[in-house]
Amino acid sequence: MAFNPQQKYKPGLHSVAYVTTPNEESALKLSRKLIERKLAACVNIVPRVVSIYEWEGKIKEHHEILLVIKTRTARVDELCQFVRENHPYSVAEVVALSIENGNPAYLTWLSKAVPEGKH
Repeated sequence: MAFNPQQKYKPGLHSVAYVTTPNEESALKLSRKLIERKLAACVNIVPRVVSIYEWEGKIKEHHEILLVIKTRTARVDELCQFVRENHPYSVAEVVALSIENGNPAYLTWLSKAVPEGKH
């Protein structure tokens, strides 16, 4: 799929998924596996985000690592399942947002990096 500047982007074809991990080691391990399995084209690792949430009736505050994962929307369910099965938390945060627009050349590359079906 070569980049065609005349071709209009189809909103929702790709998604960005957000996942938090407890430390850099788990973030790197999970990110590498997502790329190796072609579930993601790119994972940005954002260090030291502060998460504040309620868990088991108590307000918690923790430093975590945020993964920003670019993928195909059609692969989000598979990505979510993989994260749940390979994440150190019993309830892993995995949320995905649809990409509505962006740099056409980047989105074309994303399509090439993440195949449509299971790999």
